Amino acid sequence: MSLLQAIQPEGWKRPKGYSNGMIGEGRVLFVGGQIGWDEQERFVSERFADQWDRALANVLAVVRAAGGGPEHIARMTVYVVDKHEYLGQLEEVGAAWRRHMGRHFPAMALVQVAALVEDLARVEIEATAVLPRAGAVAAGQR
Repeated sequence: MSLLQAIQPEGWKRPKGYSNGMIGEGRVLFVGGQIGWDEQERFVSERFADQWDRALANVLAVVRAAGGGPEHIARMTVYVVDKHEYLGQLEEVGAAWRRHMGRHFPAMALVQVAALVEDLARVEIEATAVLPRAGAVAAGQR
């Protein structure tokens, strides 16, 4: 059984690529903003889609380090410096999403910002995950 359940208000049009709300039970993990660089803090590329792919992988690395997986992510906030870059590379963004997240769509927001702390960063992703209780993981109830 999943720890998270999507919430869909009655009569609302179903969203594409995200959920309006998520409810869950377990340990809460707050993942700090992750950008598109590697473990040595080197950017994989200056392209938005490449940075998106790596930033998403970095979020999942933190979630996995805490004992979770993509299915445990309840919400994400994505900060981009240029929404047109995001929209222009949406096909690649979607392919990276499917590789990392499958068909799991947490509650999400995408916000365009003037800049990110790292000048080369094109995207930053923060997340909240609801993880199984420590005993549940040990008992194989994940």
